[in-house]
Amino acid sequence: MRMVSEKNKRTLQEVSESIEKNPVIGIVDMHNLPAKQLFQIKQQLKGKAVIRMVKKRVIELALDKSDKPGIRGLADKIQIQPALLFSDANPFELAHTIAKSVSKAAAKAGDVAPKDIIIPAGPTNLPPGPAIGELQKAKIPAGVEGDKIVVKKDTCVAKEGQEISAETADIMAKLKIEPMEISLNLVAVWDSGIVFGKDILFIPPEHYLDQLKSAYSIALNFALNMDYMTADTVPMLLSKAHSQAYSLALEAGIVTSETVGPLLAKANRQASALRGLVKDAVPAADEKPASKKPEDKQDGEEPAAEEKKEEPVEGKPAEEHEEKSEEKAGGEEQKEGKKG
Repeated sequence: MRMVSEKNKRTLQEVSESIEKNPVIGIVDMHNLPAKQLFQIKQQLKGKAVIRMVKKRVIELALDKSDKPGIRGLADKIQIQPALLFSDANPFELAHTIAKSVSKAAAKAGDVAPKDIIIPAGPTNLPPGPAIGELQKAKIPAGVEGDKIVVKKDTCVAKEGQEISAETADIMAKLKIEPMEISLNLVAVWDSGIVFGKDILFIPPEHYLDQLKSAYSIALNFALNMDYMTADTVPMLLSKAHSQAYSLALEAGIVTSETVGPLLAKANRQASALRGLVKDAVPAADEKPASKKPEDKQDGEEPAAEEKKEEPVEGKPAEEHEEKSEEKAGGEEQKEGKKG
């Protein structure tokens, strides 16, 4: 049976008491966190949180002993080099403070570039010498101007997500470029029976504000569509009802103080349109219908009496026909003389 030292028993007791005493418990991963940056972070968290580094097994035993609901879920979040964080602050305010406590650090071989690392063009702090060969070997165009080595153009030495080589890390160290962002890696926080993961803790506050605005807008539209009355929807619903009533009154021709003007204007437009139609259909009083020309006579229409002419009898000469016409006319004159 493995013996537990008195020191470990005492540490376990202290950690267990801290877990019971503090309302907010966090798991932190200290892997690759330089001592300098850890000191700066502790200073920024002073008065808000306390960080205590203990062995992984001690943390697991202390969490297992605790009666706080759901706190054993933190054991699943323990990583390579864990530490406990004790606080009474809101977990999200705590994460926001940690997110702001970012410091720069030099890159080491094997580190992953957090973003594209650019060596800017311009003079460096390096004097002419072997360093110029190292820069050129790293594919950084460089030359000598005066007593300084100068980088001739901006050069990307590592893409985001790319592993940094020892050669590149050495060059950046000589140029005093610190591309790495060091911060406390808060993995998870327990508060009031709930374990909040890193993916939730570090969501920007603006995101929640945007979500609240979106939820309000959706709820307002839903309430308006179903005519649900609240302090926010009543003015809009009254405006909507007034607009609908006004449109209905115009369509139905109902005269009110608001519709009389548009209705009169509509009636005037209709009267003008009707007047134009009547003018086009009925000729004016001083206009006379055009008289028919002979060529306008319809087929089958007989000519007027005065227009009828004697036609020569077929088979008789035209002279004989004329003589008979004269005799007939003379006989008619004699009859009129007798009557007289």
